[in-house]
Amino acid sequence: MSAESTEPALSEEITDDQDATANEGTSAPQVSLASRLEEEGDVAADYLEELLDIADIDGDIDIEVRNGRTYISIVTDEESDALDSLVGEDGEVLEALQELTRLSVLSATDNRSRLVLDINGYRQERSGHLQKIAEDAAASVKESGKPVALEPMSAYERKIVHDAVADLGLVSESEGEGAGRHIVVSAD
Repeated sequence: MSAESTEPALSEEITDDQDATANEGTSAPQVSLASRLEEEGDVAADYLEELLDIADIDGDIDIEVRNGRTYISIVTDEESDALDSLVGEDGEVLEALQELTRLSVLSATDNRSRLVLDINGYRQERSGHLQKIAEDAAASVKESGKPVALEPMSAYERKIVHDAVADLGLVSESEGEGAGRHIVVSAD
């Protein structure tokens, strides 16, 4: 297991709004955001390592902290489909494992986690696909002037599409509830 941080060392404590609100009016020291993210990465890696051991699956766990989030990657050098089974169809198993890992972090630290789990580069590959979906929707909106509704996606995937659409100079909104939540791309 290797742990690596791409954020520069912090000389002052940084806290998010939740930590600042929780400690308002108290003299308790605030835990720095960087320290909290490193701790959640360690807890998540331990949880995932145990899961891989139970499932008898070989994989290396990498931890990276960037942009105020912990990113955990499980990769293998072997040509095996074992990790692919942890991704599942359309990333459904990966999403479930990410939520279980977040629950493990919550249980150990009493802090909600926004960590992102990737297995065998699935999220990176999917991100490229989502960028293409956003570009195609933007082209259709520019050509027809009519809004385009996309297929339902997870919150993480919607965020990627929202950012891509904004970069293309258009507007996007999430609509719907639960598993049917999707993005509508429009010119205004």
